[in-house]
Amino acid sequence: MAILNPYLNFDGNTRAAMEFYQSVFGGELNVMAFGDMGMTEHEGQPLPADGVMHAQLTTDAGFTLMAADSPGEHTPNGHISLSGDEDALLRGYWDRLSDGGHVDVPLEAAPWGDSFGQVKDKFGINWLVNIAGSQG
Repeated sequence: MAILNPYLNFDGNTRAAMEFYQSVFGGELNVMAFGDMGMTEHEGQPLPADGVMHAQLTTDAGFTLMAADSPGEHTPNGHISLSGDEDALLRGYWDRLSDGGHVDVPLEAAPWGDSFGQVKDKFGINWLVNIAGSQG
């Protein structure tokens, strides 16, 4: 079996971002700092000892989200999609992801019969939320 996991890069605020995602999705967060691994520089550039070399959030819902600090090397792009038929659960994720972010498309009925919305969270990550409509 193969598993596909999103791996995000942030410019020095990975720990705050991953703690935010833990507050959204719950689960267990493990963080490894550059200093924990004895890393002090990368390609001649100093690394902050408390900078995040690797963070992994594993949730009870089966999500795994990973991230690292990549100072000066990232521009968030693309989207992470959340979909399913659990209306209350997905709307709760939407509400928490929207807090401090920017709603690009409100979460509401879509032409294809589902509820759909798009939000850029306060860390600049784009999220798509699609809640399946009734299949009557």
